[in-house]
Amino acid sequence: MAISVELDEKIEQRLRKLAMRTGKTLDDHLHELISRGIDDLEDLYFADTIMRRVAEGKEPVYSSEQVRKNLGLAD
Repeated sequence: MAISVELDEKIEQRLRKLAMRTGKTLDDHLHELISRGIDDLEDLYFADTIMRRVAEGKEPVYSSEQVRKNLGLAD
């Protein structure tokens, strides 16, 4: 799928320098940036969802003592 994105001049320059230093293409670096960015966004939204569920009382919360006990690590 082809997607067109307009980049700030500074960002484009940084990407071009990185491509020259690494010998990879701009597409390679953009693909990696997008892949990692999606991972980060998914983590962020998942954490936000869980925090909202905790605040609403819909997600269980455990103390560190309970976790250690459940894992068989209690003293």
